[in-house]
Amino acid sequence: QVRLVESGGGLVQAGGSLRLSCAASGSTFSTMGWYRQAPGKQRELVAVIGSGGSINYADSVKGRFTISRDNAKNTVYLQMNSLKPEDTAVYYCNTLSKLGVSWAQGTQVTVSS
Repeated sequence: QVRLVESGGGLVQAGGSLRLSCAASGSTFSTMGWYRQAPGKQRELVAVIGSGGSINYADSVKGRFTISRDNAKNTVYLQMNSLKPEDTAVYYCNTLSKLGVSWAQGTQVTVSS
Protein backbone atom coordinates (compact mmCIF):
# COMPACT_ATOMS: atom_id res chain seq x y z
CA GLN A 1 0.00 0.00 0.00
CA VAL A 2 1.32 3.42 -0.97
CA ARG A 3 1.62 6.02 1.77
CA LEU A 4 2.24 9.70 1.04
CA VAL A 5 3.10 12.19 3.77
CA GLU A 6 3.09 15.86 2.84
CA SER A 7 4.56 18.76 4.74
CA GLY A 8 5.41 22.42 4.23
CA GLY A 9 2.20 24.26 3.44
CA GLY A 10 1.16 27.44 5.18
CA LEU A 11 0.50 31.15 4.92
CA VAL A 12 2.96 33.48 3.22
CA GLN A 13 2.92 37.00 1.85
CA ALA A 14 3.08 37.65 -1.87
CA GLY A 15 6.65 37.45 -3.07
CA GLY A 16 7.57 34.96 -0.40
CA SER A 17 8.66 31.34 -0.59
CA LEU A 18 7.53 27.97 0.65
CA ARG A 19 8.88 24.45 0.23
CA LEU A 20 6.62 21.45 0.05
CA SER A 21 7.79 17.91 0.70
CA CYS A 22 6.13 14.58 0.06
CA ALA A 23 7.61 11.37 1.41
CA ALA A 24 6.35 8.25 -0.33
CA SER A 25 6.56 4.63 0.75
CA GLY A 26 5.15 1.26 -0.22
CA SER A 27 6.36 0.93 -3.79
CA THR A 28 8.85 2.10 -6.39
CA PHE A 29 7.78 5.35 -7.96
CA SER A 30 8.18 6.32 -11.59
CA THR A 31 6.51 9.72 -11.73
CA MET A 32 6.12 12.01 -8.72
CA GLY A 33 4.54 15.40 -8.80
CA TRP A 34 2.33 18.13 -7.51
CA TYR A 35 -1.15 19.26 -8.44
CA ARG A 36 -3.25 22.02 -6.95
CA GLN A 37 -6.89 22.93 -6.62
CA ALA A 38 -8.13 26.42 -5.89
CA PRO A 39 -11.67 27.06 -4.60
CA GLY A 40 -14.20 26.67 -7.40
CA LYS A 41 -11.62 25.43 -9.86
CA GLN A 42 -10.53 22.07 -11.21
CA ARG A 43 -7.42 20.34 -9.98
CA GLU A 44 -4.47 21.23 -12.19
CA LEU A 45 -0.94 20.06 -12.78
CA VAL A 46 1.79 22.13 -11.16
CA ALA A 47 4.90 20.07 -11.85
CA VAL A 48 5.92 16.45 -12.33
CA ILE A 49 9.28 14.70 -12.34
CA GLY A 50 10.15 11.27 -13.68
CA SER A 51 12.49 8.78 -12.09
CA GLY A 52 15.15 9.76 -14.61
CA GLY A 53 14.75 13.45 -13.89
CA SER A 54 12.52 14.59 -16.74
CA ILE A 55 10.40 17.52 -15.64
CA ASN A 56 7.24 19.28 -16.76
CA TYR A 57 5.89 22.51 -15.32
CA ALA A 58 2.64 24.34 -15.74
CA ASP A 59 3.25 27.55 -17.67
CA SER A 60 1.92 29.57 -14.75
CA VAL A 61 4.75 28.44 -12.44
CA LYS A 62 7.71 28.25 -14.82
CA GLY A 63 10.63 30.27 -13.54
CA ARG A 64 9.18 30.48 -10.02
CA PHE A 65 8.72 26.88 -8.86
CA THR A 66 11.30 24.10 -8.86
CA ILE A 67 10.49 20.41 -8.48
CA SER A 68 13.10 17.91 -7.37
CA ARG A 69 13.24 14.42 -5.96
CA ASP A 70 15.49 12.30 -3.80
CA ASN A 71 15.12 8.76 -5.11
CA ALA A 72 16.96 7.27 -2.14
CA LYS A 73 14.34 8.79 0.17
CA ASN A 74 11.38 8.46 -2.23
CA THR A 75 10.70 12.11 -1.55
CA VAL A 76 9.61 14.83 -3.92
CA TYR A 77 9.99 18.53 -3.21
CA LEU A 78 8.43 21.68 -4.59
CA GLN A 79 10.32 24.90 -3.98
CA MET A 80 7.94 27.78 -4.57
CA ASN A 81 9.42 31.26 -4.93
CA SER A 82 7.89 34.61 -5.87
CA LEU A 83 4.52 33.37 -4.71
CA LYS A 84 1.41 35.17 -5.92
CA PRO A 85 -2.11 35.30 -4.46
CA GLU A 86 -3.27 33.22 -7.43
CA ASP A 87 -1.05 30.39 -6.20
CA THR A 88 -3.40 29.97 -3.26
CA ALA A 89 -4.75 26.43 -3.37
CA VAL A 90 -4.64 23.02 -1.80
CA TYR A 91 -1.54 21.30 -3.13
CA TYR A 92 -1.63 17.55 -3.64
CA CYS A 93 1.30 15.20 -3.98
CA ASN A 94 0.77 12.58 -6.68
CA THR A 95 2.71 9.46 -7.52
CA LEU A 96 2.64 6.73 -10.13
CA SER A 97 3.91 3.26 -9.29
CA LYS A 98 3.18 -0.38 -10.06
CA LEU A 99 0.31 -0.05 -7.59
CA GLY A 100 -1.25 2.74 -9.64
CA VAL A 101 -1.88 6.43 -9.08
CA SER A 102 -1.84 7.68 -5.50
CA TRP A 103 -2.81 11.02 -3.99
CA ALA A 104 -1.88 12.61 -0.72
CA GLN A 105 -4.55 14.33 1.36
CA GLY A 106 -3.38 17.80 0.39
CA THR A 107 -1.74 20.75 2.09
CA GLN A 108 -3.07 24.30 2.07
CA VAL A 109 -0.95 27.08 0.62
CA THR A 110 -2.29 30.58 1.14
CA VAL A 111 -0.60 33.63 -0.35
CA SER A 112 -1.76 36.97 0.99
CA SER A 113 -1.54 40.16 -1.05
